[in-house]
Amino acid sequence: MPRYFALRFVLLFLAWLPVSALAFMSPQEPPLQPFSASYHLEVKGWPNANIEHRLTRESGHWQSQMQAAIAVARGNERSRFIVTPEGVQAVNYSSGYSLLGLGGDYRLGRHDLALLPDRQAALVQLSRQALSGDCQNVACQMTYLDHRGREESLEYRLLGTQQLTLPAGDFDAIKVEAHEPDKPDRRLLFYFHPEAPGLLLAVDYHRDGERQSRLTLTSLDKKQ
Repeated sequence: MPRYFALRFVLLFLAWLPVSALAFMSPQEPPLQPFSASYHLEVKGWPNANIEHRLTRESGHWQSQMQAAIAVARGNERSRFIVTPEGVQAVNYSSGYSLLGLGGDYRLGRHDLALLPDRQAALVQLSRQALSGDCQNVACQMTYLDHRGREESLEYRLLGTQQLTLPAGDFDAIKVEAHEPDKPDRRLLFYFHPEAPGLLLAVDYHRDGERQSRLTLTSLDKKQ
């Protein structure tokens, strides 16, 4: 695993999922609520990492922000979006990465995000679709923009609920399986909070039938 990919993986493990542009909101989808969450990420062959994830509301916009760090690398990612009757509409996105003092900054504006969301906004919308029961046991195709504005695709399906015991507590998680269309041997299993859209409880990454990474929620503060 190249170092650059490892750096991106630390931060973007949480956000490696898209949303089609964009599915209509179902009456069963719960409303957004602010939260602050901490995660522990274990990556096979690499140092463990801590990730902070916050969802806040500011002047009519929502903002999703993630920060991650390991011994030699740091990264951050931020998205602003609004929620409409049609779903989540991304407004702007920014990210930055540093590995051994080298890195880069990336931005996407309203024009870039007019048709497809960035991956932070996509994370929120996909969890809303999962909580409403969309794509139950059938594959759905989704599209989003990566940090450089390049179009990416993913297939996912809802697998129901699963009870998880985590450092942050016990939860009945909503389980979603996802993979890139041309890489079926690489699977992501997302476990969403049953009541808080955008909030992950755990994520597993499997390659060639073996689990390569495990992310778990260690603390949670659900704001009012």
